[in-house]
Amino acid sequence: MKISSNARSGTRNFLHYSSQTYRVITGNLRLLPDFLIIGGQRCGTSSLYFYLIDHPFIAPAYTKELHFFDANYRKGFRWYRAQFPTTLEKYYTEHVRKQGFITGEASPSYLFHPLAPRRIAQSMPNVKLIVLLRNPIDRAYSQHWLNVKANGTEPLSFKEAIEAEPERIAGEREKMLADEHYISRTYRPYSYLTRGIYVDQLKYWMEFYPKEQFLILRSEDLYSKPAETVKTTLEFLGVPSSMIDTNKEYKKYKVPTKTGYKVKDSYPKMDPELRKYLVEYFRPHNARLKELLGRDFDWDK
Repeated sequence: MKISSNARSGTRNFLHYSSQTYRVITGNLRLLPDFLIIGGQRCGTSSLYFYLIDHPFIAPAYTKELHFFDANYRKGFRWYRAQFPTTLEKYYTEHVRKQGFITGEASPSYLFHPLAPRRIAQSMPNVKLIVLLRNPIDRAYSQHWLNVKANGTEPLSFKEAIEAEPERIAGEREKMLADEHYISRTYRPYSYLTRGIYVDQLKYWMEFYPKEQFLILRSEDLYSKPAETVKTTLEFLGVPSSMIDTNKEYKKYKVPTKTGYKVKDSYPKMDPELRKYLVEYFRPHNARLKELLGRDFDWDK
């Protein structure tokens, strides 16, 4: 007997609701994350997250991008805890199976959101923070391509979009800081260049956390030498890196897919003159980033 698509959909919805209800009820018995991948957007956070949870000592959150400390904060802290494994799972793994157990999540908008650092610091002062930074020109171009092709939220060309950015997001950060219930419809999707001024975002985060709680990674390193980058991250998290499969294929990931994908589609080539302009635009900000972190990210080209 064939089951109708409506029946299958109804069953899935019922199971999802039942699972969520159970997890919320048991929220007080659940863990808080040991680590957060806080950004940036279009910098490889999905790939790194799925590489990490492939390690036997690292348990995933119910969903990779929870967006609790920005978009879902109204749902309450019990909802957030409901997205993680239970303390009983951790106890059993550590005391019976005799192996490590940590968990975490990755929401790439946390780095840029003006309220996220304070909210996270208030509830998780000891959490480890992982940041992926990509050449801000490539990051902005990738975000625009995503908005145009995947989300359908961007009617403007890349050049038009970055020219319109100051007007589109003017005053939005200030409104969000003044009223934490204010929801901006433009600040997140249209901040192409502003998101790439990483130094200002990191300085703000470092008002709430010391530098030693951050691991700052170049996205370009994740793409070119993923095994080495994963090893560095595992060492930062205190997880044995000797368990890495040296023959593993490091596919690229995107949300919500967990099976990996090969990049077959390519962006249209950026206008060379526009790229030259953006190199000069970001040069002073990249110099300040180098001064803050003591590292040259080699993006001024």
